[in-house]
Amino acid sequence: MDWELEKFIKDHSTPEDPVLEELYRQTHIRFVNPNRTCDHVQGMLLEMISRMINPERILEIGTFTGYSAICLSRGLKDGGRLLTVESNDELRDFARSYFVKAGVESKIFQLTGRIQDIIGSVEETFDLVYIDADKREYVEYYNLVIDRVRPGGFIIADNVLWGGKVNDVDSRDSQTRGLIEFNEMIKLQENIEKVILPLQDGIMMIRKK
Repeated sequence: MDWELEKFIKDHSTPEDPVLEELYRQTHIRFVNPNRTCDHVQGMLLEMISRMINPERILEIGTFTGYSAICLSRGLKDGGRLLTVESNDELRDFARSYFVKAGVESKIFQLTGRIQDIIGSVEETFDLVYIDADKREYVEYYNLVIDRVRPGGFIIADNVLWGGKVNDVDSRDSQTRGLIEFNEMIKLQENIEKVILPLQDGIMMIRKK
């Protein structure tokens, strides 16, 4: 997107929360691949979606440093909770420290490991699932969680445009291949409604019928 237009969008959106601003900055200072985090505009979108749905239970696959979890948790019903799963245990304490700073630590339950190994021990049904982890495993994530989403519930998948590389059907890159396969699988599903928003790197919204 044109830089000036991107600045216009940010300038005409609700200002970034100071805690999230600090989290974004520290993520870029301290961690490899900081572009894995949400930014201001995407975070506001996730918060808005969560507030509109007003979910009781959210599942997030891929915590990273916690930006998206904070945004999503702000739309929970009173007494609701967000279960966030991250495979990298070195990120756990850092993310937790910002959950505390944002005042949402009581709403967020962290699990460390692969969702494939954890989902069997989770008995909850979810109103909203957010997928933003290993792109090679998006198909597997979807198949693991779709039966855990209530009818009328939502799945949001990040990075589905992958910098435009999803049009490269001959790509040998495993991350790109994973997203191409995911997009094509979703296209053929009949028990859902779906739309891709061309924000950031592409956000797919899925509603289970």
